[in-house]
Amino acid sequence: MPHHRSVTAASPREERRSPSRKRLGLAVAVAALAGSAGTFVVASPAHANPYTYGQDVSGYESDYDWNTSRAQFGFVKATEGLDFTDSSFARHWRELAKKGIVRGVYHYGHPANNPIAEADHFLSVVNSQPARPGDLLVLDLETSDGQSVERVNSWAKTWLAYVKAKTGVAPMFYSGWNFAETYGRGLSAYPLWVANYNRPGGDISPPADWKTWTIHQYTDTPIDQNVSTLTPKQLRALGRR
Repeated sequence: MPHHRSVTAASPREERRSPSRKRLGLAVAVAALAGSAGTFVVASPAHANPYTYGQDVSGYESDYDWNTSRAQFGFVKATEGLDFTDSSFARHWRELAKKGIVRGVYHYGHPANNPIAEADHFLSVVNSQPARPGDLLVLDLETSDGQSVERVNSWAKTWLAYVKAKTGVAPMFYSGWNFAETYGRGLSAYPLWVANYNRPGGDISPPADWKTWTIHQYTDTPIDQNVSTLTPKQLRALGRR
């Protein structure tokens, strides 16, 4: 993401969007995956069972080869703010369709802007591509933009409710654990995708007033990796009809 992630002080995507950190991450990936001819090859972790393993990408991984991935679900970035569109979205969306796994798409929100205007931008871009039953929609919220807790919380509720009203689908809510704990009260009606890199995949408790988590993003090396408590069929049931 153009501001891409920490589960402590900085947001997870913001931390990994840092050019120096991104270069370091790529260096580690290259060293770890030598011989892959420039292609990420990420095996699902040993602890993936009983969880479902997945990955997510953005323009930073614009040429990621989904054919080499063992992921059972994949998320891609579509938009950010009022007018940014990720140039790799359409390609990733097509590749995930070809692969046939569960796919989802996210919007990186900025609470300083109008939430309805941001939601409309997201939907216009996503709806410009062919949809499939089971497609998941996500609000990625990691920054307060200097707004109050009340303002950020209200902003998220407005964005989520609007997208649900327009699509008939309750979007997922993505954030770092600490951010969700502070700003996510009252959002438990929306499935939680939470980032916490300090715990092994699946070994977390939900923040705020969520009773459970749906997806845990547990590392961003060499790309974002996730586990879900749901099966692929159950994940699709959360998506478009």
